[in-house]
Amino acid sequence: EVQLVESGGGSVQAGGSLRLSCTASGFTFDDSDMGWYRQAPGNECELVSTISRDGSTYYADSVKGRFTISQDNAKNTVYLQMNSLKPEDTAVYYCAAGGGDCYSGSWGWGQGTQVTVSS
Repeated sequence: EVQLVESGGGSVQAGGSLRLSCTASGFTFDDSDMGWYRQAPGNECELVSTISRDGSTYYADSVKGRFTISQDNAKNTVYLQMNSLKPEDTAVYYCAAGGGDCYSGSWGWGQGTQVTVSS
């Protein structure tokens, strides 16, 4: 059974940092592209960042220069280091496998972890 479990969310003030973790099981993590996504109340799902099997990365313009995606294959875990957080980063953050966008090419979604950034 495919399972993705996110952790690391919380409440921080603007300018602060958080590191999200997503631990995977039930599939070959090393062979999978991974992604982080977010959805704020009233907003559509947004692709935040992906990391491919070859280590190449993608970042949404809104987080470029502030967020860093990485993975540890030995731990089947993908991370999202979030620095210089802004109130507009407030959302539920999800991870998924496949590296696609919110509506295509991604699968095995986790339950999400809440990130709240106060001004």
